[in-house]
Amino acid sequence: MKTLISMTQRMTTLTLLIMLSACAGKTMVESDLQIKGAPDWVNKGTQFLNDRGGRLFHGVGEAPSMGVVSLQKSTADNRARTEVARIFSSYMEAISSDFTASSASGGGGMSEQAMSQQIKNITKVNLSGVKIIARWKDKKTNIIYSLAELDHKSVEKIIKTTSNMNGDLKRYMTEHGKNIFDKLDKEN
Repeated sequence: MKTLISMTQRMTTLTLLIMLSACAGKTMVESDLQIKGAPDWVNKGTQFLNDRGGRLFHGVGEAPSMGVVSLQKSTADNRARTEVARIFSSYMEAISSDFTASSASGGGGMSEQAMSQQIKNITKVNLSGVKIIARWKDKKTNIIYSLAELDHKSVEKIIKTTSNMNGDLKRYMTEHGKNIFDKLDKEN
């Protein structure tokens, strides 16, 4: 029990560090902004998305007018990436918790430090694959919104090609990753 609590504390710390390192500012996006004329993705905000496009991590960021449009776009883009990092961290935390519970009941397992390091490495590599796929400027407020996306297929590909990963964790992520994503999608 003590090991499980310690693991939870470490994962919480890891999640916070990832979010803080992704961007100095964090955009909190409401689930339904109801901005007239805005694309659906602006009004829906950051989310897990499971549709015909696949399983996607979507992050929406915004930036007010700053006088320099390129700086405004860059700020909105970085905030959108931070939102993807936030929900991806939730996903990785869910995988970690499920894997820890599964390992504890099966008698196997790996050290908390090793698992934490492997998850940190996977997170870093996956977040480098986040793409800005859309921008929209509200003509009334001059706020620019950016939409960042990370495809779950990319996550799976990285997991499969990672050579220095614990075999049990890799197998668990491959076998259960989609189910965990779907569970988080339904919860949100």
